[in-house]
Amino acid sequence: MKLPNHQNAIISERKVAGYLLSTSHVYGRHKAVFFSRFGFSVDAWEILARALREHASEHEVMATEDSLFGQRYIVDGELSAPDGRRPRVRVIWFIETGEDAPHLVTAYPLEKT
Repeated sequence: MKLPNHQNAIISERKVAGYLLSTSHVYGRHKAVFFSRFGFSVDAWEILARALREHASEHEVMATEDSLFGQRYIVDGELSAPDGRRPRVRVIWFIETGEDAPHLVTAYPLEKT
């Protein structure tokens, strides 16, 4: 199964530039180091957003988790990077109860690079 409504995925600038690519964010800075190794940058955060949306359209959902607030989706697979490499990442999405668009929660490496 693919991420439901992946074509309508909501990926905010704040989540990508302010978290995944931020070298000063308490939790995101380690992810920023990882993503920057592959050519992603905060100045061009849209490139990572586009790659994450593509990741959701290419790979199957590995697991789902229900909560009182909605459903969480876990998608593993290779991510197209600006430098041509394809690191394996896990991307977490969330669809709130009563909504249909998935929201990006986080992304992180599946293995050491």
